[in-house]
Amino acid sequence: MKWFFPALILLIAALVFDLGLMAYAMYALLGAILASRLITQTWTENLAGERRCNRLSLNVGEQVAVVVSVENRGRVPVAWVLIEDLLPRHALVHRPPKIKLHGSRLQLAMLRRGGRKTFPYQIEFNQRGYYQIGPLVLETGDPFGLHRRWQTAAEPHFVLVYPEVVPLAGYDVASRRPIGEVRMTHRLFEDPTRISGVRAYQPGDPMNRVHWRATARTGALHSKVYEPSSIAGATIVLEFNQAAFDPSHEPYRSELAVTAAASLANALYLMNQQVGLVTNGRDAADRIRREGWDPDPRSRKAAQRSREMLAASTRLMPQVVNTCRGPEQLMRILEALARVEPTDGLNFPQLVYETSARMPRDASVLAILPSASAETAVALGSLRRQGFAVEAIVVAYYDHEFLRAAGDLLAEGVAARQLRDREGIATICREFVLSRK
Repeated sequence: MKWFFPALILLIAALVFDLGLMAYAMYALLGAILASRLITQTWTENLAGERRCNRLSLNVGEQVAVVVSVENRGRVPVAWVLIEDLLPRHALVHRPPKIKLHGSRLQLAMLRRGGRKTFPYQIEFNQRGYYQIGPLVLETGDPFGLHRRWQTAAEPHFVLVYPEVVPLAGYDVASRRPIGEVRMTHRLFEDPTRISGVRAYQPGDPMNRVHWRATARTGALHSKVYEPSSIAGATIVLEFNQAAFDPSHEPYRSELAVTAAASLANALYLMNQQVGLVTNGRDAADRIRREGWDPDPRSRKAAQRSREMLAASTRLMPQVVNTCRGPEQLMRILEALARVEPTDGLNFPQLVYETSARMPRDASVLAILPSASAETAVALGSLRRQGFAVEAIVVAYYDHEFLRAAGDLLAEGVAARQLRDREGIATICREFVLSRK
């Protein structure tokens, strides 16, 4: 259309000044413009595309096979169409790239009447996350190059890549004794199935506590003494506020924290202990664009912007996977960890105060932190004073960073351990388990 109005003005000028040759030229140009627009619109309306993916959930290092098909459903052949399946740019330009492409997602084709163009390619995912594949953008135009049109032909697919799980070396998870059992330091709960002894009856003891055999043998009332109940399992509290992470260490430190959380959840699940997750990170699924899509964009960039995931999320609600046992519990936690992203919403003390009422006291609280300020230590200390068994893992490579964080935590009575790298996850888990035997 950028040529239409100049050509129309020149035509009017040629008619006014009686310039016959220029008038004929402008008639030809206007006719070509209108014909090219009609041809391009017809081609675009007759094109239809689809995308098929063999899987939408996988682990780090695995591949997804994608097959793209474009069909000409009209009666007029399409001289050319440029087919591009869009991928998130940030995942491609990252070093090292989060996703690796095998094959080409960009094809140029000529489609005859009822013709179809099909091409496959593979995507290898090198980092956990929630990735968008698509939309499928088709670009075509007239043979003169005067007019081009774009359209989005297939809805995006979303691929969930689970975080890496590091196995715990040197442990038999099928042991008869549940590894990770923790004795309470005070008798908050007692286990009526485990009798530790007999004592003299005290006023207020319920009748079901009376030990009748000892009473009959001694002639005086005696009561049973039960073992204090044990804490089994853990609620993993993951700090994912972006202000807590040093930008110079990203994304390594945040990904290490997620891997540690996934490994601990997997270990507790295999031990048939309860496990849960609490984090202040945002859910990548909240950024899916559900409205405002443009099926007829003006450019390829406009097509991508109209259907790509939103850049930010205003969510302030923490993500919580309730602490419990069950065959699906591990998958719920891994899905949450796969989609979690740093946020500028709730900080760690706000997260603790918001979710402490939903944490069961018969499970320990394991906080995974990139750093620990005085406010963070006070928040964990308040949990300990409420009767929780609390421990912290500080993801810090340098000793002085860990010592500074550990000092504030120890002042609140919270034990802390240092996690330097991926190789240290198994050791951290082992120390955590051994300390609770």
